[in-house]
Amino acid sequence: MLFQRFLDDQSASVLPLLAVAAIPVVGLIGASVDYSRAAAVQTAMQAAVDSTSLALAKDAASQSAAQLTTNAQAYFNAVFTRTDAAAPNVSVSYSSNGGSQVVVNATSSVNTMFMGIMGFRTLPVSATSTSKWGNNRLRVALVLDNTGSMAQGTPTSKISALKTATHNLLGQLQAAASTNGDVYVSIIPFAKDVNVGASNYNADWIDWTDWDSNNGSNVKTGQTCNKWGCQNTYTWTPAAHSTWNGCVMDRDQNYDTLNTAPGTGALFPAEQWSSCPASLMTQSYDWSALSDKVDAMVAAGNTNQAIGLAWGWQSLTSTSPLNAPAKDPNYIYTDVIILLSDGLNTQDRWYSNATSIDNRQRTLCDNIKNAGVTIYSIQVNTANDPTSDVMQYCAGTRATVADASKFYLLTTPSQIITTFNQIGTGLSKLRIAN
Repeated sequence: MLFQRFLDDQSASVLPLLAVAAIPVVGLIGASVDYSRAAAVQTAMQAAVDSTSLALAKDAASQSAAQLTTNAQAYFNAVFTRTDAAAPNVSVSYSSNGGSQVVVNATSSVNTMFMGIMGFRTLPVSATSTSKWGNNRLRVALVLDNTGSMAQGTPTSKISALKTATHNLLGQLQAAASTNGDVYVSIIPFAKDVNVGASNYNADWIDWTDWDSNNGSNVKTGQTCNKWGCQNTYTWTPAAHSTWNGCVMDRDQNYDTLNTAPGTGALFPAEQWSSCPASLMTQSYDWSALSDKVDAMVAAGNTNQAIGLAWGWQSLTSTSPLNAPAKDPNYIYTDVIILLSDGLNTQDRWYSNATSIDNRQRTLCDNIKNAGVTIYSIQVNTANDPTSDVMQYCAGTRATVADASKFYLLTTPSQIITTFNQIGTGLSKLRIAN
């Protein structure tokens, strides 16, 4: 037979063999191209169904099956922009058995460019995403650098980008809350000090010792006379505490690395610092007030990340001074601190070198993570500074163990916006999705 004669042919020509061998080689190369295209489509589709399930979750209980389907298709079409796939079919289901959940499925196909010669004209692609909610609650402390260098940056300043990013993040967190109390947020602007609010001048957790020594005036209290003349006598009189601007320094060591409730030796020392940042805001779901607090931030002063972290932790703590709302035992809570800073530590109550401040901060971060709080740390490095070892160390959920996935090194102000969006998406999914 012809094929047998071909195999038995002992002549020297190899061209027929090469021609036959080229067919599977070309097919394999073409298959890799087609599969790569299909994989890219599938990745985009998975991201789209994840976003769709999160978007539907908040109002799913109040919508009919038809409304859910219509809304799912519309939202999916808005975020899935691949034109090299067939129009996807999107389906959605909602159930409340064992906790509320939305399941979104999408299927499509990609026309092949090379595999058609082997009989495979299309490759199927699909994605599914499940969002569950009902017993997960989220508490977030935003610890935000308000130092002078945050005013720098092009084409927009770092402080401006931070405000935009924080507004967007608040919107994401608000959308993740089905009912009031599902998500609480506190805002802690920091520089060398933290502003706890001048209205707290009568609070029993403020230490006035240093403040009274540095703020006041010599008041004439009498006159002493002798045969050579008279001399006035003066007594130092501290200024009224109501004139305090709200700033506090680090607590005495080692309370500066703990969230111990204030008491003997554990008070917060007042300081009339000229670069006092905007006052902090305790845990709240008043989204309008939180947004106003973001707008009030101003860049000034030196960097002390540790005091910002300490007050971020205090804002998540149910005891004085900030008294976070009590946690309902019927819910599972996730506590998070998001630390953003644009530089290395430069000054705290005791030191003006980064190493000494960093050492205090490492201990503080260990204690925070031991308490079950997750830390995301973001370094905005637009000045070609060294990468912050202590910010890398603090990132994560386990003391003494750094989690690289929760440390972000940025080089432009605009990356603050995209990074906050990424973290916000993850936190939203953490609250309502499994």
